[in-house]
Amino acid sequence: MLTPEEWGIVLLSLQVGAVAMAVTLPVAFALAWILARGTFPGKVLLDALVHLPLVVPPVVTGWVLLLAFAPHGVMGAPLQALLGVSVLFRWTGAALAAAVMALPLTVRAMRLSIEAVDQRLESAARTLGAGRARVFWTITLPLSVPGILAGAVLGFARSIGEFGATITFVSNVPGQTRTLPLAIYSALQQPGGEAMAWRLSGISVALSLAALVASEVLARRMGAGHHVL
Repeated sequence: MLTPEEWGIVLLSLQVGAVAMAVTLPVAFALAWILARGTFPGKVLLDALVHLPLVVPPVVTGWVLLLAFAPHGVMGAPLQALLGVSVLFRWTGAALAAAVMALPLTVRAMRLSIEAVDQRLESAARTLGAGRARVFWTITLPLSVPGILAGAVLGFARSIGEFGATITFVSNVPGQTRTLPLAIYSALQQPGGEAMAWRLSGISVALSLAALVASEVLARRMGAGHHVL
């Protein structure tokens, strides 16, 4: 049985993951579309930049976010001046860090889904008089939905498991930024915290496993749909 404090940690992690995905999805889809269908100078560089958080140490990503969103940073100063808000040491900052770290996985899944759509179907629809917007909404997007959902699920799982960038960017504040990974780390640093660490680790594994299974099911559906076509 989880304690009220542990339930709060779980709910905060789910909130951070959900908001991170809500922020990431439109950006990830736009990037996936550009990388899947675009042809332009610098495409390889853009692809590398999108996937950079996968290979750069998370603490580096967190440090860059900290510099950017500090009160006098390039992003933090306008936010403070125009809206009077700051994401430092708040759960919104944790969601931002999680979104940045989850972006590469989400873009990758969406890009593969878009690339798997047979462009001959789109060409045939245009030949029959359909405009680009209609082709997108009636052919490309519906066929890409399983991959989009798979990317969202993977990104959500990555978001609730984020540690390095979060602790560097927004620290480990109880009730604000202490998500499951940070809570497990904190429990292991105090005497008698092993029981709490075991319980929270079990929840983390269960959530991650559920996300991976859901992503695999969606990927299989995507493959089956393209095979039928």
